[in-house]
Amino acid sequence: MAAAAALLGGAGRGRAALSLAAAGRRALCSAPRGVAGRWAGGRAALAAAGALGGLGLGLWRWQRGAMAAAEEEEEEEELRFMAPPVSGMRELRRRRRELRSRMELLIMETQAEVCRALAALDPGAAFAVDTWERKEGGGGISCVLQGGEVFEKAGVNVSVVSGLLSEEAARQMRSRGKSLKAKDGKLPFCAMGVSSVIHPKNPHVPTMHFNYRYFEIEEADGNKQWWFGGGTDLTPTYLNEEDAVHFHKTLKEACDKHDLKLYPKYKKWCDDYFYIKHRGERRGIGGIFFDDMDSPSKEEVFQFVKSCAKAVVPCYVPIVKRHCHDSFTPEEKLWQQLRRGRYVEFNLIYDRGTKFGLLTPGSRIESILMSLPLTARWEYMHTPPKSSREAEILEVLRNPRDWVH
Repeated sequence: MAAAAALLGGAGRGRAALSLAAAGRRALCSAPRGVAGRWAGGRAALAAAGALGGLGLGLWRWQRGAMAAAEEEEEEEELRFMAPPVSGMRELRRRRRELRSRMELLIMETQAEVCRALAALDPGAAFAVDTWERKEGGGGISCVLQGGEVFEKAGVNVSVVSGLLSEEAARQMRSRGKSLKAKDGKLPFCAMGVSSVIHPKNPHVPTMHFNYRYFEIEEADGNKQWWFGGGTDLTPTYLNEEDAVHFHKTLKEACDKHDLKLYPKYKKWCDDYFYIKHRGERRGIGGIFFDDMDSPSKEEVFQFVKSCAKAVVPCYVPIVKRHCHDSFTPEEKLWQQLRRGRYVEFNLIYDRGTKFGLLTPGSRIESILMSLPLTARWEYMHTPPKSSREAEILEVLRNPRDWVH
C-alpha cells in the first residue's frame, strides 16, 4: 500500500512515474545481456507498481463514493423525521443493532408519522419544531401546533436524556417496588420516549394522549435494570359509542398480535391509572396503559411497544375526520372547557411522567407542560342536568365500560 500511496499524488507524480519507466526501457536496450535479465525484472516491478497505483486510485474513488452515498443516505433518513435525532444519525447507524438505537429510531418515526397525519387534517396550521439540549446529557425535539382550525393545541415530543437519577425520582421508583442499589448515592440512567397530547377545537372531537418510553438504570454492581412503559388513551367531551368502540378495538388488535391477555390487563390498568381521586372519576374513557414492563424479553417487549406505537394514527385520525366539522353550541364549548379543567388536575397532581420530568435536573419545563390545553375553566359547584349528554359522559367516567365485547 506504500507504493500505491506514493502513486496517488496526482498528475505530477504520474508523469514522474512515466519518465522513470521510459528511462528503464532505454537502459534495458543498451545494457549487456546479463544485465538485461535484471532490467526485465525491473520492468515487471514497474508494471506491477503501475497496476497497484491504478488499484489504489480506484479504491480511493470507491471510498469517496461510498462516503458520499452514506452521507446522502443519512440525510435522506433524517428527512423522514421532524428533525435530526438527538444521538445523531451516524451514531444510531453505527449502533443499529442495540435496542437503545432502535428505540430512538422508533420514537423519531412515531413523532413524524403523528405530526404529518395531524398536519394533513389541519392544513392551515403548521408544527413549530424546537430542538433542545440538556446540559446534564441528551436533549429532545418538541413539535407543537397551536391555534389551528382543527387543533387548538397539539404537541408531540421526543426526549433522549441521560445522567444521574435525582434522589426524588429514585424515591418515586422505589415506591413502585424498584430495588435500586446506588453507588455513593449515584444512579446513572438513560431514558427516552415519545409523548403527545392533542387538544382539538371542536368539543365533538376527543382529546387524545399517548406515550411510549424506555428506561435503563445502572446499579452499583454494574447490573442494568431496564423497562418499558406507555399507553394510548382517549378523553372525549361527549360520549360517542362508535368512536369508543373503534378506538378500543384498534388498540386491542395491536395487543392481540402478541398476547390475548394484554389488552384486558392494560385496559383495566388504564382505567385505574387515570383516576382523579379527589373527583371520583376517570380522566377519560381509557385505552391501554402499562409501566415497568421487563418481560418476557427485551426484544419481545420492544416489538409490543412498536405495535402499540404504530396503532396511534389509525385509532385516532378516523375519529377526528368524522367530527372535526360537526357544529357545536356555546354551551357545548363551555362543557369542553370544564372537562379540560379535570385534565389539568390529573396531569399536575397524579401523572408519573409529569412528576418525573419536574423532578429531573435540567428538564425542559416547556416540553413537560406541553400537555396542558391552551384554555380550560373551573366553575364553582358545576353540576350538569340529569339525563343530559354531559351527565351521560360523567356516568361512563365514574363507571368504566367494556367497549370491545
